[in-house]
Amino acid sequence: MSKKQATYFVCQNCGSVSPKWLGKCPDCQEWNSFAEEIAEKKQKTRLKKDSVQPVQLKDIDLEEKNRFSTGIEELERVLGGGIVPGSSVLIGGDPGIGKSTLALQVINNLSQTGHKVLYVTGEESPRQLKLRAQRLKLKSEDLLLYSETSLENIIEIIKSIDTEVVIIDSIQTLTTEELSSSPGSVGQIRECGAKLVNFGKMNDTALIIIGHVTKEGSIAGPKVLEHLVDTVIYFEGGKGHTYRILRAIKNRFGSTNEIGVFEMHDRGLEEVKNPSEIFLSERPENSAGSVVIPSIEGTRPILVEIQALVSTCSFGVPRRTTIGLDSNRVSLLTAVLEKIAGIQIIGQDIFMNVAGGVTIDEPATDLAICIALVSSFRNIPVSPDLIVFGEVGLSGEVRGVSHVEQRLQEAVKLGFRRCLIPRTNVQQLKNRNKINIDINGTHSIRNAIETIF
Repeated sequence: MSKKQATYFVCQNCGSVSPKWLGKCPDCQEWNSFAEEIAEKKQKTRLKKDSVQPVQLKDIDLEEKNRFSTGIEELERVLGGGIVPGSSVLIGGDPGIGKSTLALQVINNLSQTGHKVLYVTGEESPRQLKLRAQRLKLKSEDLLLYSETSLENIIEIIKSIDTEVVIIDSIQTLTTEELSSSPGSVGQIRECGAKLVNFGKMNDTALIIIGHVTKEGSIAGPKVLEHLVDTVIYFEGGKGHTYRILRAIKNRFGSTNEIGVFEMHDRGLEEVKNPSEIFLSERPENSAGSVVIPSIEGTRPILVEIQALVSTCSFGVPRRTTIGLDSNRVSLLTAVLEKIAGIQIIGQDIFMNVAGGVTIDEPATDLAICIALVSSFRNIPVSPDLIVFGEVGLSGEVRGVSHVEQRLQEAVKLGFRRCLIPRTNVQQLKNRNKINIDINGTHSIRNAIETIF
């Protein structure tokens, strides 16, 4: 009798491994996510004489290598200044949000500047890619396209043409001969991703890998891929929004706080040079519950509109719905308004939104959230030339925040003439006379409400 092959079960959502099938994953709590995979036996490798040996830090020769310019300033802002040779960048996002479109635009720009590039697709044929390239008005004549799903064939092609930048669209379609599991499984993603990243570092080939997302909004096989690559970038903003936010959540060669703003057109993604003006272009006049805050994203101040709607509760339990804000933070501030400021708002339905599809998670939004809630609750509009920012504590105190001068300068550019900020920041402001805006300080949420209303 032939010996039975050893198998194990892998969660296709988080990568958890179990010796037997489980209905519910104990790690990510997902139901019916375990799939059977064959345990492959790997041959033991002995250390070769010419293999890499440990070296002292002082003996490492640093050869200065210029980054590859993508020709897209918003993308380079997120990457930290361009693509590093030998690095690996993972781009994730919802289907149809613009991942492949951005990749085609990047590789077209690189090809036009003389770099050897290759676009590998496992989802489309070369004819389909050409149709999309014509729609995007791509003009590069040296752009190389390759439709393949075998990892071994892809690596051989990359070696033969000696490319500098390779785009993989997408990692879920690749398979390696060493595993018998189906494409898209955690085992295949882990093995293909590890081999691609290792090959790129050994040959100074930059990789841009596109990854699909699960229904929870994370890249399939998330921890496996995120630990392997150097940079992880997510697209924010659904297909219903015109604007796309590109945000880095991991970056070994730059900041993870920067964002890039794009607008989707029929000819692809176009950069938004002044996001503040775009986000405030459709702000309604004399509308209660609308407050503008200058938010800091990395080194860039962006003015966004926070909207609040407070209405009478029709059921026994009040509703709390937030888009672009932390719902727990909104609930906490609602309790502070009730307890400290005497605003009877706990029993009301509360709906909050950040216009433009932006997500804000910094503490400086606290004061603006409170003012927007009070404005909607009392049905009193906030002055259209006023900006508000500051952190609110549980005792109702308004605390100072960072990057005050940058926030105020951005507000002055767009015509705002008044601001309400923490009193601590007013005292620490060095160039107050050079900023053409009326600065008012506040020390508590009660004082802020009295000042504005």
